[in-house]
Order: sequence, then structure tokens, then C-alpha cells
Amino acid sequence: MMSNHILAIDQGTTSSRAIIFDGNGYPVATDQKEFEQFYPKSGWVEHDPREIWQTTLATATGAIGKAGLNPSDITAIGITNQRETTIIWDRETGDPVYKAIVWQDRRTAAYCDKLRADGVGDMINAKTGLLIDPYFSATKIAWILDNVDGARAKAEAGKLAFGTVDCFILWHLTKGSEHKTDATNASRTMIYNIHEGCWDNELLQLLNIPASLLPEVCDSSAEFGVTDKAVLGAAIPVCGIAGDQQAATFGQGCFKPGMTKSTYGTGCFAVMNTGSTAVKSTNRLLTTIAYQLDGKPTYALEGSIFIAGAAVQWLRDGLGIIKSASETGNMAERADKEQEVYLVPAFTGLGAPYWDADCRGAMFGLTRNTGPNELARAVLEAVCYQTGDLIDAMKADWSAGSDTTLRVDGGMVASDWTMQFLADILDAQVDRPKVLETTALGAAYLAGLKAGIYSDMQSLADSWQLDRTFSPQMGARQRQRKISGWRDAVERTLSRD
Repeated sequence: MMSNHILAIDQGTTSSRAIIFDGNGYPVATDQKEFEQFYPKSGWVEHDPREIWQTTLATATGAIGKAGLNPSDITAIGITNQRETTIIWDRETGDPVYKAIVWQDRRTAAYCDKLRADGVGDMINAKTGLLIDPYFSATKIAWILDNVDGARAKAEAGKLAFGTVDCFILWHLTKGSEHKTDATNASRTMIYNIHEGCWDNELLQLLNIPASLLPEVCDSSAEFGVTDKAVLGAAIPVCGIAGDQQAATFGQGCFKPGMTKSTYGTGCFAVMNTGSTAVKSTNRLLTTIAYQLDGKPTYALEGSIFIAGAAVQWLRDGLGIIKSASETGNMAERADKEQEVYLVPAFTGLGAPYWDADCRGAMFGLTRNTGPNELARAVLEAVCYQTGDLIDAMKADWSAGSDTTLRVDGGMVASDWTMQFLADILDAQVDRPKVLETTALGAAYLAGLKAGIYSDMQSLADSWQLDRTFSPQMGARQRQRKISGWRDAVERTLSRD
């Protein structure tokens, strides 16, 4: 008998995590390991791909053990991952030619400026749904090829492989037999045509990226390959892959056009399902693929905030004023209500809807009495203000989603204080699910659909369970005053040409 257990690999920006889900979508066991962050220069962020793989393997093995299962009890594997992070490796050895360049990395800002100056922005946006920005994979690929000795020659000779993190993990799970990704990850590279469903030759030529580097692009729920028995102890099919934000959208059951979710991890990402329509944003949001099933993409509007939980980490690791993230909600509650302290967390630039790679973080409203409580509150409030910017932009782009309740997930949503402030600033209902690990759950759902554990999308939608609803309580005048203060702080922070 099949045990109907799914291993969800959730490879994130600061840690690798593995969660075992049962056939009903309930988490059975979890294992997690943080890994090192490298900041070799201002604005540069790197990971060691070997450590990414080692922690992924260790947590997968650990979760299976904690669940009291044998590897052969796992029906299927789903993978979800930090998106845009770029790895290039040797096809023969599997060794990376350079560290992974993380999605937060801004080293290619000057190259992106040149592309914009060359007037190719509209063409790139029309094909990919993306704006020219260092955030995406394409300019990171070009940087590695142009700055690592011998890399371009090897790439042009077909000896190297490119992949986002999902692709790198799949390669190692299958001991190099599979070089594949899914449409959601491909849609974040800035070289994938989201309308035609293929790598775009014109963009590859523009960016001087050899097509031989690129993986095969599959549906999000597909037969990606089978793990080598020596890796996990059994040959397990990999049946689902999606970038973390798209996986969270799937895990939140946002299957109908207009449904919106927002995930709070290292960054914050709001995604609105727009169905079969690829809505072109006029407010500097991204048009992306939410998921792809049976060869048919479901599109979405997305707003990306680079710094959310990372600002809480800064309070802990940079300033040393907290020992754990869970302290911040109580600190915000105790903060002096008379102080209006605003943090603009542009530590690596600002994402949507500003897209300013050059500005850096700033804090406004400090007084002699400002202390740790006020700083903690400012960090949490900044996440909510940034979410408000994204939702406002989505409403302007697509009226069909204007009255949508926001479904939230990720580590930060455990804070009742933060979720209440979010509902107040949005002037909208915020729904928190019982299963907060919806990113991993989405990967499990995608794998389970292909493996036959789940019958259809409706059964997944029906299984979504509410933990708590947060309704707005703040008065309109106070809300507007706070938002005006935030926008003034952002305006003061934006870089000037």
C-alpha cells in the first residue's frame, strides 16, 4: 500500500527546510538548517551552492527520519525554492563555477541601466512580463560568464549548465540525469517568453547567453525525474516544482482570478491570480506565471518587496536588540504611541512599485526617546506599508481584484500585532490559514496532483482552513496620516539621478 506521504523541499534564502505532508495535506515532520550568507561587496549577496545542496539533503533525510518513515514510504517529492538566484555549474562534475548570486544581489545595476538606456525595456517587458532589474537571473548569468575565468568558453562549448535553485537541486537528486525547471521559475529569469512558453532567442542574443546552458521547461506539476537511489535511500519521483511565491499561491488555494496572497519571509511578495489573462501592469508590477498545468499557464500580477523578515534579522544580528523574531510583536505593542518612526528598509534597494536599485535604507522620526521598542515597531510597520503599496498598484492595474481578501502566510504572520496593523493599513480583511507553511504545502500539492494523491484542484481549494481573520479597526484619518508619513519617508529615500 502507498503511504501517500509527500516530501516537500523548501529551499529558501536563509535556510533549507524539508516538510513531510500526509495525504490530507497536514505536516507530519519538519527539519530545517540555516546556511551562511556572503556579502563580499556592498550590494552583493551570495550563497555557496554546495552548502545549499548539503543542507537540502540533510533536512530531507532528517524530516523522513523524524516522521518515522523509510525513504521508500515517500510517494513523491515537491520542490519549492528561492527564485531568481543563479547558479552555473560544470555538467561533468556538478561543481559550481562561482557562488550562487542571490536574488537580492545588485551587482548588475549598471548593466541594467545600460539596457534601459539602449531602449530595450519595453521589448523585454512585453516578452517576459518583467522590468529590467538586477533582481532577475539573466544579468546574473551574463555577469558570471563575463567575470569567471574560462566560463564563457566552457558555456559556448556546452560544458556548463545554468539553473535556478530548484534546477540545481533536481540535478543533484538525480545525480545529473535531469536538467529541468518549471514555468514559474523560468518566468523569473528575464529570458523566458511567458506568452509563447519558451526561452526567447532574441533575448538570449541580446544578453549573449548561450542556449546550451538552459534547462528544459516543464509544467509545475510534471514528471521531473526520479531520485538516484543512493541519494535518499530510494528511487522517489519528483512530481512538482514551483518558485516559492507561486508555490505559496498554490498552497493558499488562490485558484480563481482575483484571489490574492502575500507571503512574509526574507522578502514580502504579493501575488494576484489573473487567470488566463496576462495583465500588463501600468504601475510597475510584474506579470508572471502563477502556475502551469497541462501546458496551460495561469498568470498573475506580482509585487516584490526585497526586505521583510530580513529587517527582523537585522534587529537580531545587526543591532542585537532582540534574541528571536517572536519578541517583536510584544515590543511593538509597548512602543511609545506618540512617536512616528518610519523605517524604509531599502538595504538592497527598493522593489515594486519603485524599482530603485540604488537607494539605501533610512529611518525617519527618531527622537531622544526612541529605543528598541520603537525600532521593532517601525520594522513591522514597514512591511505593512510596503504591502499597501503593492495592493494599491494591483487595484489600479486590475479592478477585478479590488475587493479581494488578502490571504497571508510565512513566518511573520504568526504575529497578531503585525497582522492587525496590516488589516488596518490595507483597510481590508486579512485571513491567516491554519497551515502557515503554505509555500511547502503548495509544492506538496503540485507533487500530489501528479502522483495521484489529490484528485483535482477543487479538492485542494476545499481543504484550505482558516485560523483567524483580522478586520480593520483603525479610523480613516489615522490610516491616511500614517500612510502619508510613510510615502514622505519613501520619497526622501529614493535615489536622485
